[in-house]
Amino acid sequence: MARDACPFGLCDGSGFIIGDDLTAADCQCRAQRVARARSRSLSAVIPRKYRHVAFERPPISDLPEPIVRQVRGYVRKIDEHLQAGEGLWLFGDVGTGKTSLAMLVSQHAIDAGHSVAIYSLPRLLAEIRDTYEDDAEHSYVQLLDRLASVDLLHIDDVGAERTSPWVLEQLYAIVNARYEEERAVLITTNLERDALAEQITERTVSRLEEMCEILPLFGEDRRRQRFEAPAEIKVQATRA
Repeated sequence: MARDACPFGLCDGSGFIIGDDLTAADCQCRAQRVARARSRSLSAVIPRKYRHVAFERPPISDLPEPIVRQVRGYVRKIDEHLQAGEGLWLFGDVGTGKTSLAMLVSQHAIDAGHSVAIYSLPRLLAEIRDTYEDDAEHSYVQLLDRLASVDLLHIDDVGAERTSPWVLEQLYAIVNARYEEERAVLITTNLERDALAEQITERTVSRLEEMCEILPLFGEDRRRQRFEAPAEIKVQATRA
């Protein structure tokens, strides 16, 4: 199997640098390779709806310019941000483009060679529940380890899941593991800070605040616009 080229041009794609005395040392790319290998069982696929999102095309080009500019700056230095464990927290009204922007960030991370896991919170919790039915004794711990080690963990719709002690425990465990490992998190939510804290607990939100740059997106629900009749049709209907 062909090896991926070293993004730093230092090794032969193995993740090791062989010295003149034939001793091997870790290459700068080895940490990325290990993270990718551990995350292979995680969801790292951009959903079909978002595979062609771009800064130059709607809906991204129609979003508030200051927010888009900040996201452009983030992806321009994606390596630095992920290395530092710096993520993004996109919040605001329903249908304002949060998920589209987040998927664009994840695509840039994948294109840059980083390991990425992409989940809606309900799906992520479902996968955790599935580990309880797995015969492997440590499958739950192994899943949490993979979620903790991936370069970027993208969780969509945080706060949408009905809360229970079990849900709160799982979400805290994931966020705290990444917090301790200084790994970046990318989240979207419809809830403002205090409302989210009521939903998923203050201790989880406090960690996310420290880990993420917070970007608000407000406005009309773009998904509803297709159902609104043009003005001239409304006038004709009124006259009738």
